Amino acid sequence: METSPLVLLPAFPFDSRMWDGVRTSLDHVTLDLDGHGRTPDLTALAHDVLARMDVLGLERVVVGGCSMGGYVAMAVLREAPERVAGLVLADTRFTADGPEARANRLAMADRVLAEGVGWVPDAVLPGLLGPAPAPEVVARVRELILGRAAAEVAWAQRAMAARPDSRDVLAAADVPALVLVGGEDALTPPAVARELADVLPRADYVELPGVGHLTPVEAPEAFAAAVREWWQRVEPAVARR
Repeated sequence: METSPLVLLPAFPFDSRMWDGVRTSLDHVTLDLDGHGRTPDLTALAHDVLARMDVLGLERVVVGGCSMGGYVAMAVLREAPERVAGLVLADTRFTADGPEARANRLAMADRVLAEGVGWVPDAVLPGLLGPAPAPEVVARVRELILGRAAAEVAWAQRAMAARPDSRDVLAAADVPALVLVGGEDALTPPAVARELADVLPRADYVELPGVGHLTPVEAPEAFAAAVREWWQRVEPAVARR
């Protein structure tokens, strides 16, 4: 019985290293997302993911992402639903930004281009982690953010500000989905994650207590265990289709 690979996409403003904590626990492929130099549109990143799947010989995958990675996973589903065998959506939402959130993203993009990324960790860390993160997690998150190029960070913010509502594409997705969220996620709280799970026709919902917005970074073992349990349960039905 052929299995569908798991492709994981990173959150903003991170690269694929944010998945380091689950590498020994999950059999998966991680991809970086960089649209700098193109029109700020997450569809460009979806096309990159599909092209990378072609290079790797992956016809149909379970596509997952955390936060912005979830937005890109939804864009992949919109562009090529026949290539999506399942979804793992962590700490993300299906709605487009409202005017205030959009304006905040654009303001951050402008400031990053003007000042660099040195100020970004202090600005975003309080919203990314739970109430009592391990010091080594805080240090790692800070390190990963400071390693990002200002142009990439600005591009991502502008692309997220322009993203569409994905309710319709998710409601039409006849594939198993796992919606994960940190119980202390301040950016996409459990109520938002439950609404996302309700939109999906075949979704399971998992809440990780005491964890903030970056569930695979702050609680990699619990994150990996939830994904493994879910996929072991639903994969046989997927393989029969």
